[in-house]
Amino acid sequence: MRRCFPLLKSFPPLNHDRRGVAAIEFAMVAPMLILMMLGMVVYGGWFWMAHSVQSLASEGARAAIAGLDPTEREALARSFITTQVGDMGLQANRASVEVESTAGVIRVKVAYDVRDHPLMALAAIVPSPPRVIRRTAVVRLGGY
Repeated sequence: MRRCFPLLKSFPPLNHDRRGVAAIEFAMVAPMLILMMLGMVVYGGWFWMAHSVQSLASEGARAAIAGLDPTEREALARSFITTQVGDMGLQANRASVEVESTAGVIRVKVAYDVRDHPLMALAAIVPSPPRVIRRTAVVRLGGY
């Protein structure tokens, strides 16, 4: 004999009434589902911006190869990055560029501040990614 809920025997109308069970189950699962969806949106946007910053650094380093001396290489990399940052869907005033040119390599470092980006407003609800995206690209000069 099964005795699950002996109190329900005293309330026969409630014994087999299953109305509202789905609503209660949804109320228990919905907050976690919403947090997971917000996390996907925040991290998806952050990964998109990180990929764009890496692309800027790589293309800036490739553009700098055409320079004949370190000063010209730095100017070429900076001008390329400042003209292309808008095409990547990013804002130029949030990006900072550092170019280091030695005899053997050109190193381009791009940092992008995402603190004020609209997607990062949702980051207060979920564990947030880093607020500054830093990416570096290195291109060798000369023989391989």
